[in-house]
Amino acid sequence: MNDTLTALQGDFKLFLQALWDQLDLPQPTRAQYAIADYLQSGPKRLQIQAFRGVGKSWITGAFVLWTLFNNAEKKIMIISASKERADNMSIFLQKLIIETPWLKHLRPKSDDARWSRISFDVLCSPHQAPSVKSVGITGQMTGSRADLMILDDIEVPGNSMTELMREKLLQLCTEAESILTPKDDSRIMYLGTPQTTFTVYRKLAERNYRPFVWPARFPKNITPYEGLIAPQLQEDIDHGAEPGESTDPDRFDDEDLQQRESSMGRSNFMLQFMLDTSLSDAEKFPLKMADLVVTSINPTEAPDNVIWCSDPRNVIKDLPTVGLPGDYFYSPMQLQGEWTPYQETICSVDPSGRGSDETAACYISQKNGFLYLHEVRAYRDGYSDNTLLDILKGCKKYNVSTLVVETNFGDGIVSELFKKHLQQTKQNIFVDEVRANVRKEDRIIDSLEPVLNQHRLVVDRAVIDWDYNSNKEHPPEQRLLYMLFYQMSRMCRMKYAVKHDDRLDCLAQGVKYFTDSLSISAQEQINLRKREEWDDILEQFLDDPQGSANHLVLGLDVNQRQQARTKTTNKEAPNWV
Repeated sequence: MNDTLTALQGDFKLFLQALWDQLDLPQPTRAQYAIADYLQSGPKRLQIQAFRGVGKSWITGAFVLWTLFNNAEKKIMIISASKERADNMSIFLQKLIIETPWLKHLRPKSDDARWSRISFDVLCSPHQAPSVKSVGITGQMTGSRADLMILDDIEVPGNSMTELMREKLLQLCTEAESILTPKDDSRIMYLGTPQTTFTVYRKLAERNYRPFVWPARFPKNITPYEGLIAPQLQEDIDHGAEPGESTDPDRFDDEDLQQRESSMGRSNFMLQFMLDTSLSDAEKFPLKMADLVVTSINPTEAPDNVIWCSDPRNVIKDLPTVGLPGDYFYSPMQLQGEWTPYQETICSVDPSGRGSDETAACYISQKNGFLYLHEVRAYRDGYSDNTLLDILKGCKKYNVSTLVVETNFGDGIVSELFKKHLQQTKQNIFVDEVRANVRKEDRIIDSLEPVLNQHRLVVDRAVIDWDYNSNKEHPPEQRLLYMLFYQMSRMCRMKYAVKHDDRLDCLAQGVKYFTDSLSISAQEQINLRKREEWDDILEQFLDDPQGSANHLVLGLDVNQRQQARTKTTNKEAPNWV
């Protein structure tokens, strides 16, 4: 008997097998043994990501008992997304201690020992901290100490859907670190399923919490897993494991997984069983960098038509990208037609007060339904005279005809200040005041998504470089939050989806101004211009057949022919005539 107990103390996998027998459960599966092995021999700080239904919580509960089985003096804290879930784990452990013959010795003999769903003691020395304590992630954790901390499914959709929620959750995880006792054998373990690309588990991995990832099938593409697949699976993949086959057929065979995928939908299956968030995030976040057309933009004129193409040869590799994984910038495949002046250029302004928010300005031109983003400017000093005057300098640079100013902030005071400065600088620019009455996230997506889907937004390369290099005085993680293209790629319809959205909101406001113009077909414009040219040729031919013929031979366009006709007047003709 002693030899058996010694063996159980030395190998958690044996302990798990014995406990499963006690519960009349089937033998642990391959995936469950792999998780058990990682719990026993893994690093001080670790996390386990495995498919739904593998039994992560049960295995970890068994690990708590094995830890107390080896040393009853250990102090353990179980933290879950909700207090109820944490309490259920505590009740489960108590039940096992009572009903398992070779664990009964852990039950305390003293009547004053703690024995509740919140916390309980085992047979150990008196201590202010219980042997096992359960708490919700938002509950009272401070003031406690623990040698082993189990954070079980702390990330759920209800607390991780927005950036603000995730920041709060990550802060709570940071507080958990301070509870851990400063011992060599103290450990913190995270178990769960990531909800999005921006999961706190990714942040924890950056903080040296080594992940162990076990998807339900061998993945066709291992890139999204960033080299974190469980070593056992990676070895199988290296030896030619068939993509799509079950990684743990004793738990879920291929047929079972197919049925679950059909009933759940592909996106949910990829999230819950494959631990791959790329598909679900692609659907959740509609504003893609790949839908933009990125090239150098002329400040005064543009071609009739811009052809977008997602050919890999058009991927721009020398510009910094802060979008979602796999989302790249593309250059145009072709620029068609005549280069002529823009039909209209505006400056969109989203004012803000002083503080962490920015006053943003976007300079946008329109031609044939295509929008051209020349430049973006951002300021941290609210709507000071220096800021407003600098925005007006940009208006002069791009020959802006209309200033579009949001009046939600300051009840229109910013537009009045602009009017004052326009008078002083003698600029003839119309101030168009707009007021938003739709929730910001919906307004931004509704304005930008159709334009991006049609590849009608052309962005100057310099804008991307400026955006990436702005706010260098801030730490890297803060700089990202202020970048236009970071905001664009992370915008969804959830409230407070993006912490700072000033630049993106400003761009959406400018795009919305041109909504009516976007119905113009570029090809229709080309055809219209050709009709105008032929009408001009016909008119000239009736008045001056020889001159008209000469101009056709020379290949002159409308403007050049009109200039050439000055020869028949007393005006000076251009030197090429």
